[in-house]
Amino acid sequence: MKVKVFITLAVLVVCCQKLNAQNFTKVDAWLDKNTAIMGGRSYFMVYKDGHVVHEHAVNQMTQMQKMVSNMIAGRQGKTANLGDYKNDTRQMIASCSKWLSAALVMTFVDEGKLKLTDTVGKYLPVLSKSGKGKISLSQCLSHLTGIKEPPLMENLADMKNFNNMDDAMAKLATEPMEGEPGKVFHYSNAGLQIAGAVIEKISGKSFETLFAERIAKPLGMINTDFGKGKVALPAGGAISTPADYLNFLTMILNRGMYNGKRILSESSIAQMQVNRVDAGVKVAYSPTEAGNFGYGFGEWVMNDSSAANPNGAVTSPGLFGSFPWVDNKNKYAAFMMTFYLKSDGRNERYRELKRLVDEALK
Repeated sequence: MKVKVFITLAVLVVCCQKLNAQNFTKVDAWLDKNTAIMGGRSYFMVYKDGHVVHEHAVNQMTQMQKMVSNMIAGRQGKTANLGDYKNDTRQMIASCSKWLSAALVMTFVDEGKLKLTDTVGKYLPVLSKSGKGKISLSQCLSHLTGIKEPPLMENLADMKNFNNMDDAMAKLATEPMEGEPGKVFHYSNAGLQIAGAVIEKISGKSFETLFAERIAKPLGMINTDFGKGKVALPAGGAISTPADYLNFLTMILNRGMYNGKRILSESSIAQMQVNRVDAGVKVAYSPTEAGNFGYGFGEWVMNDSSAANPNGAVTSPGLFGSFPWVDNKNKYAAFMMTFYLKSDGRNERYRELKRLVDEALK
């Protein structure tokens, strides 16, 4: 009996030491201070060692922010939710979607149904007719197609007029090229839209169905989807929750494994984290919030690397300010949900928040 009591006390001591080591006071203070300029609301979660180790919600919405939220919701025929964010709050996550979509495409690579070197004209003849058929799947996933897409709002307006993915490809076929595929980086919707069309062609299923079957369901992302429009937007159309997205990040952190089930191969995880924007690539457009990050497949490489990034950090922040990341070196994942459009100072805020979390977990 004494031995059992001693062992129990020892385990409690170790657990208490771990809890004491994880002091998120500065992280919470940072969120309390910065949420006002990040839309007025935030929700933050951190995962490490098999479980969520920290959560923090802030609601400091001003009357002006509430009015804007009501206006946006009204245009969509909805009623704005002005309450606190929770871990199951569903919200548009914009470019955080890119990470999800790239992972979906990589499931086909793992199965041998696609190769990263495959050229898209093999599956989408309409692109071959316009001289874009030699763009590779790898280039689609890393914004290296060389296609000069119109500004975001014009592109999204066009999407509303498409009845299917073939319409989207027909429009992309008419866009000009701004450089040789593989030599120009232009952060846009084009590459992932093409990749989405490819997997629809080879599977005979819609992008939304494929995402539900291959990513959302096995990861328990019960509140995540790409909407119910006529054409999915792989680069920015997902709606998700903090808890759901953290499940996805957990899989990335665990090199493709989730709850004992393999979702992606270790090779695919490694390929996604290779920075492909090297010195030989011209950067035609990169969002200011990305700073000097590199880019892999659907994700930014926060630590510059010319090879797989096993000891660095990767991320895929969205237009509305949500910020997911995986830190391979410190072995944790985190997700911050926000909703705001002003991008000034975002990169600095992302770096500062990550630094504070790194310190909290030491």
